[in-house]
This record gives sequence, structure tokens and C-alpha cells, in this order.
Amino acid sequence: MQCVVCDEPGRMSIHERDLPGQAPEGWVLVDIAAAGICGTDYHIFEGKHPFLQYPRLIGHELSGHVASGPNKGQLVVINPYISCGTCRACRRGKPNCCTRIEVLGVHRDGGMCQRIAVPAENLYPAEGLTPEQAAMVEFLAIGAHAVQRSGTGPGDVVLVTGAGPIGIGTALFARIAGAEVHLMDLSDARLELAGSLFGFDKHHKPGEDILQGDLAEGFDVVFDATGNAKAIEAGFPLVAHGGSTVLVSVVKDDISFTDSEFHKREARIIGSRNALKDDFERVMKAIRDGHIPTDAIASRTIALPDLPKHFPGLVEDRENLVKVLVTP
Repeated sequence: MQCVVCDEPGRMSIHERDLPGQAPEGWVLVDIAAAGICGTDYHIFEGKHPFLQYPRLIGHELSGHVASGPNKGQLVVINPYISCGTCRACRRGKPNCCTRIEVLGVHRDGGMCQRIAVPAENLYPAEGLTPEQAAMVEFLAIGAHAVQRSGTGPGDVVLVTGAGPIGIGTALFARIAGAEVHLMDLSDARLELAGSLFGFDKHHKPGEDILQGDLAEGFDVVFDATGNAKAIEAGFPLVAHGGSTVLVSVVKDDISFTDSEFHKREARIIGSRNALKDDFERVMKAIRDGHIPTDAIASRTIALPDLPKHFPGLVEDRENLVKVLVTP
């Protein structure tokens, strides 16, 4: 089978590997139907991912058809977070933050190929979805999980900083939860895309004095999807009294804030990592119910053998893309 492998930073190629013919006990073979390109994949190509060893078969936003057994042919969404099942987090129903988690396409080889073996419990039936829609579920589940963690609800005024795909997904589920959604980004192109494709028209730029008028008291929730430490720190003063900062993105840097202000506001900082089965199910229901404009999300589709030659251009043009899908 053909596989897309990032051999080293800046170099991607097609590798030929044997098509898996048997899965380990408790695992299932899945023929990949579609795969999404994530910001993580761009970072891998650029050599910016802190937890990765090269070469790496990329791809963790995956849909496919079960290749064998009683459910052969069934369309499924693949949960790419392989958890140990025994650590404290797993025992408490939080496999998304397992202490020994392995993410497909990052800690171990992923699914930008034609067939992959996955633990049976990591497969979720995608009834009523197309293969392309099913490949969007994982990245949208990141935002759905963050919104669920935050407790966002009707009447809340929220700010999503970072209008890339994860930020857009977060904004969509905050809107579904009933909140008034504002976006902040350095990129005019990203903000314009969010407005034209998804109807988010409340835009702000970093450094602007936005705490005035109806926003004078701040935002009930500030979601950070920038992956930038300075942006995270700049978001703390924008949180209203009694409000929350939700860290959807992750940075390697230390983050600082003024304790007296934080305490005075009785603010909360919430980490949000990956997603749970319930989040995947919530996303699929939202797609089936017509609340997620998947046609607007899908910016472009590329055949798997052509991906290496197109990838450098995608990296350069990512401001103008929401989600690129790859089909085997």
C-alpha cells in the first residue's frame, strides 16, 4: 500500500509498505476512506513538533470502512488517541489525557495510507455521514470538548483567539451552545474566511482596546486556539469576573498572570486536551442535524499519491484553508 511519510523536516514522500492482513487481538483493520490534514501535520513538516521522531507516517483525522469481521464495510470514525486503559486518568474515564497516550500520526505511525489497525474501542459508527464528513469529526471534537469543559451556555459572551481550524471548530460549538461568539486573530484573511463561510462577524485584532461598550466587563469565556504564549497571557485581562480561560492550544513556554487580578475575578484556567467518545458522538449528531456546515469546512481534496508534491504549497497557503482532505 501507499503511505505518506514525513522523512525529515521539509521532506515528505510516498512509501510502499505491505498492506496489513491481520490485526492484533482486540484491534480491527480499517480501510481508510478519507483523512484530514491538521495543523499538527504542518508542524511536523516544519520540524516544530516537540514529541515526534522522524520518519513518521502522518495522519490522525481519519474515517474508514471496517475491513473484516461482522461489521465489514461499516463506515467509522477513528479515534486516534491510543490510551493505556490502566493509568489513573483512564480509570477515571479520562483516556483523552492518559499518562501514556499515543496519538496516531504523532507518537506512532498514523493513517495517511490505505489500511490501518486500530483498537476496536476506538472505532465509532458514522451512520448518516459521508466519508469526508466522518474525517472532519476528530478535529471538530477538539472544539466540542473544550466548549463542554467550559460550561458555555445561552447568554454567555465568548472570545475565541485564533481563527484557524481548531478555533473555528470551537466557535461553532460555542454558538451551538447558545453563546455570542467573537473571534480574534492577527490574520485578516482568517477572519474574513470565518465571516464569509460561517457567519462569524464579530472580529477583533490583538492589541485593540475591546473592553468598552457592551464588552466593557469582559468575556465569560476566552478560548485560546493560538498556540502562542503571549496571546494566552494577553487573554487573561479579557476574562470577566467569574469567567474562564480555556487553553485549547498547547505551548512549550511558561505562562504567567497577575495573581491578584486572577483571584479578584475568581477566574478559572481550564486545560482541554484531545476529546472523549461523547465529544465525537456530539459532533456526529451536530453534523447529521445540519448544525455544522461541512461543505464550507472542506477547502480542498487531494489524492493521497499527490500529497507530497502539494504539501509545501498547502503549508504556505494555510491561512486561506480550513480543512484539506486526502483520499486514498
